[in-house]
Amino acid sequence: MKGRVAAIVMAVLLLLYIVLVVRYGVILIESGSGIGIAMAIALFVLAVIAVWALWREVRFGMQTQRLVRILESEGGLPVDDLPHRASGRPLRDAADEEFPAYKAEVEASPLSWRAWFRLGLAYDASGDRRRARHAMREAIKLHKTPAV
Repeated sequence: MKGRVAAIVMAVLLLLYIVLVVRYGVILIESGSGIGIAMAIALFVLAVIAVWALWREVRFGMQTQRLVRILESEGGLPVDDLPHRASGRPLRDAADEEFPAYKAEVEASPLSWRAWFRLGLAYDASGDRRRARHAMREAIKLHKTPAV
């Protein structure tokens, strides 16, 4: 729940920032100078990129939460019995010991979104966020694609 609240707070702050950037861009356009107009265009482009990035992250979060709910209802989420640091993050050595089982599951069933999702959780527990996000995106893609 803390993660969701933090994400909402960050999204609201980013939206506020985007509004301020757009407002400043309007002020620069109203100045009438060529440099001001060029800077305003650059600010508008940055605002569009920020909105796109925010939407992509919010959509990713909603999609992963949907998959978590499905796995939870099926009893398919891995049991979190790893030792944790005071921060709540799993100890990497313990997570690394369990990782091969999740990798083998994906190798055995490469079209299973459930296996990919569990692999993403294993990557995250091991501290590899980049690969965790890749595995989660693969799970989302496989979940959307009906099995043949």
